[in-house]
Amino acid sequence: MKNKPELLAPAGSLSKLKIAITYGADAVYVGGEEFSLRVAAENFSVEDLREGVRFAHQRGKKVYLTANIIPHNEDIDEYSSFLKEYLNAGFDAVIVSDLGMFQLTREVAPDLEIHISTQANNVNYKSAESWYKMGAKRVILAREMSLDEIAEIRRRTPDGLELEAFVHGAMCISYSGRCLLSNYMTNRDSNQGACSHPCRWKYNLVEETRPGEYMPVFENERGTFIYNSKDLCMIDHIDKLVECGLDSFKIEGRVKSEYYLATIVKAYREAIDTYFEDPEGFKSNPEWLEEIKKVSHRDYTTGFFFGKPDGNEQNYETSSYIRNYELLGIVDGYDEKSGFLTVIQKNRFFKGSEVEFLRPKGEFVKFKIEYMENEQGEEMEVANRPQDIARIKTDFPIEKDSMMRGVREK
Repeated sequence: MKNKPELLAPAGSLSKLKIAITYGADAVYVGGEEFSLRVAAENFSVEDLREGVRFAHQRGKKVYLTANIIPHNEDIDEYSSFLKEYLNAGFDAVIVSDLGMFQLTREVAPDLEIHISTQANNVNYKSAESWYKMGAKRVILAREMSLDEIAEIRRRTPDGLELEAFVHGAMCISYSGRCLLSNYMTNRDSNQGACSHPCRWKYNLVEETRPGEYMPVFENERGTFIYNSKDLCMIDHIDKLVECGLDSFKIEGRVKSEYYLATIVKAYREAIDTYFEDPEGFKSNPEWLEEIKKVSHRDYTTGFFFGKPDGNEQNYETSSYIRNYELLGIVDGYDEKSGFLTVIQKNRFFKGSEVEFLRPKGEFVKFKIEYMENEQGEEMEVANRPQDIARIKTDFPIEKDSMMRGVREK
């Protein structure tokens, strides 16, 4: 039997790290205050990372520090200081994309495990083998690879080399995320972590001698989104991902919400565990896909895993997200004596609202709110102040960190 792959989740902040691990991630990847490709994420100070590593290690989980920008000279000069400062936090590996930063890491921290980022464009067994011979523990494969190509790399590389691939999340229109469009149009360098996502904008064609005459590239009255990719989703193909030899299944999304993270991680956790309970009899559960459709997402695609995509992998009509459900609150505790559930408010809900509780383990629970009050014990008809506390009367306990969600108001 194949070894059970690691479920690797994004963590854009300390609270998200804790949610990811609580909902079933085996490891998380985080960004420091520099050198990360997600400057929009909150990212981690050394103190936050130290706390996050302690939280993870106490539960037998791992933390990887992301430092995978495409560096310029000034970045190289600062990287040594950055790495030395963050090493004190005790993380398990660093993710880099650049050969120079790889070598510098080896010099500064010779015993630190190094993973090679998807930004390094690894699409063949020889490049993967080369990184391994230089001392890399893991290669994160480019997104532009099929299951068959991954399986061949697994067959033709040393057993000691770990292979990782993205299995869920946003896709970039540019090859392995190497994009100049953002830099050109907004002076925000996507390869330095500051992408403005111009691939999601509307575009028209202008002929140079006819300024002001805008012709749609694709005939559609709602606009043209010629670069706008659907989101990757492989939840229905866990068996194929395992069988091709991947050691780590990676979820994208360090700027996504805690609710998004909890929902996606839990679905993939259940799918992986279900496969290993009975590999021969494994069948994908349609409820997993229904669950991950309850978070903000674009239409889903399997990307390159089953061959080169055709035009159906792009959404030419809109760059908007599909949002059918929203997070209403996060459970902070349950008092068995009084029967009250303490909920930290996130979005508005009412007495009479029909809600669902997404729990770290087990099936979600449906519930209709019949009575709720504020911290002072005063009955409320509506909870509409984010971060305030609402106390909801229930006849059953709900675990801390459960997500209370509801159908989104139109």
